[in-house]
Amino acid sequence: MSLADAIDGGNAPNHNRPETFISPMHRKLYDSGVTFEEYLHYAKRTRAEEEVEQQIPQTGLLQRVFRRHSAAVVTTGTTPHNGASSEQSPDITDKTADGKDNGEGAGHKRRRSVLSGHGLITEEEWRNASRALRTASWGAGFYLITTDILGPYGVGFALGTLGWGPGVTLYTVFAFMAGYSGYLIWQVYLGLDSYEFPLRNYGDLAYRTMGNGARYVVNILQSIQLLLITGQVIIQNGQGISQTSKFRLCYVVCVVLFVVAGFFMGQVRTLRNIGVFSMIAVGINLLVIFISMGVMAHSPPNYEISVLGSAGSAVNPATITPDAQGNYPPIIHYGGLPESGNFVGAINGLMSGVFAYGGAQLFVEIMAEMRRPWDFIKSMWIAQFFIWAVYLIYGCYVYHYQGQYAYTISYMGLSVYGFQAACDMMVVISGLIAAGLYGNIGIKVLYNQVFQEMFNAPSLTSKSGKYIFAAIVPIYWSVAFVIAAAIPDYFGFVSVIAAFCIVQFSYSFPPIIHLAYTMQKNSMGEGDGFNPATGQTIRSRHGLSRLVKGFFADRWYINVWHVIHAGGALATAGLGAYAAVEGMIDAFKNPQVNSFTCTSPLNLSPGSGS
Repeated sequence: MSLADAIDGGNAPNHNRPETFISPMHRKLYDSGVTFEEYLHYAKRTRAEEEVEQQIPQTGLLQRVFRRHSAAVVTTGTTPHNGASSEQSPDITDKTADGKDNGEGAGHKRRRSVLSGHGLITEEEWRNASRALRTASWGAGFYLITTDILGPYGVGFALGTLGWGPGVTLYTVFAFMAGYSGYLIWQVYLGLDSYEFPLRNYGDLAYRTMGNGARYVVNILQSIQLLLITGQVIIQNGQGISQTSKFRLCYVVCVVLFVVAGFFMGQVRTLRNIGVFSMIAVGINLLVIFISMGVMAHSPPNYEISVLGSAGSAVNPATITPDAQGNYPPIIHYGGLPESGNFVGAINGLMSGVFAYGGAQLFVEIMAEMRRPWDFIKSMWIAQFFIWAVYLIYGCYVYHYQGQYAYTISYMGLSVYGFQAACDMMVVISGLIAAGLYGNIGIKVLYNQVFQEMFNAPSLTSKSGKYIFAAIVPIYWSVAFVIAAAIPDYFGFVSVIAAFCIVQFSYSFPPIIHLAYTMQKNSMGEGDGFNPATGQTIRSRHGLSRLVKGFFADRWYINVWHVIHAGGALATAGLGAYAAVEGMIDAFKNPQVNSFTCTSPLNLSPGSGS
């Protein structure tokens, strides 16, 4: 008996199942005939297998962080879950990676099989193919999460729009709630992911808990968010290149240079390989933080550039306006909200805090590549604590030394050109890696949910799929550039992304999805569930009464909290959307400030950046 058979208590490999039973390997992608209980059954089986799997000893830092070993065995031309695309597709054979027989005799393998282009594939081999795709360790998860989320350069600005007390409090609350949302996503993932039915993206969570309609909403929003964030990184680094050139290089050329570099970075297809670059990105960001902190402590703010995007310009322009002699007001700080009639500025600052922790959208993709997905919670909480600490230490430092002059992108607010240029160029490198991560996931979501599902495109792991992926990369980056470049207000652009997308993935969707999962799971009475011997799902309750029972069956107060949590997040999103739209209306009154010109948006005042 195989490990899987033993865990199932001998029920799963029942060769007397009725002919009406449809094996998971024969199911089409997003088969509505697969019930919640069936997903739950196979997920429990997979988690039990992972619990007893022997860990392969690792040596060396890189091996421990980016572990690629797997006990799985596989053969050529197969993609797990009925063609569902994945990051890597190992070849299926009857032997392990070291060439030894896997120890299972033919009599112990499942008799059900499917004919592929390269021969018969048993169900056990099908599951092994899925197992072999999970190669990353918790360390890789930590670096991917940190690369995605860590961007402390706007924290000082946000504190300037909110004041010490509200700013520090909100950043702490957002950090904890983002971690809590990650915990909820992790719980649902462990409850529904399996080798038979692997979860690949955020939309899959919505589909298995709430159906196709929810999946479409999530996938559309995720695609928009990833495209916009890629565009945001493009514009940010285009401005950095422009500032470094002292505005002698045509601004649109600066942005295009970054986009062209993205064409090459975007060809990295697997998250594991991007994870290697992620270590570099994290190190570069920390170096920029240390350099900018040292410069700020020994030099004044970049006064000239403050009118273009400082905290003072957002809440009270009078605090950054020079007098008749050209002297700028002294640095000021606020304990509470700044005294200003411009409440929109404070709300947009709050949205910057939301944007700072917007990484939950990629959590499922990261877990899907982890060999031990339950270790993700360790990766996530360590990353969240590290990011929170860096944000507040750096943000408070910037606000202390620059006050209302704290610029939207802190290192651009340095007044010493040499250090300013050095930080710009280092962030271009780390930004390219981060944008590569966003673009990678964005293209895969687009490819899997549109090209494969609607147009029967080949798997991304096939040769033709790889060529299509390579061709999509420059198109995707170009579209991201055009959309972002057309918006004349970088800060407003960030607020729009935060309000319409990031709030949902990091704060609204997780409690909603967890609530739907909990209600269905708790509604199961004695004798209910999926019967692997017959392939049938048994439910003693149906309709609304089933969901009501699930809501109140176990720890109902947590479900009530999740309703309140989701409602508060949606209210915050609405408030942020209002502020973002108001800010964009003002920005479009000066349409010349966009990226389709040779004039840099940072070069509106004489001497800027010098």
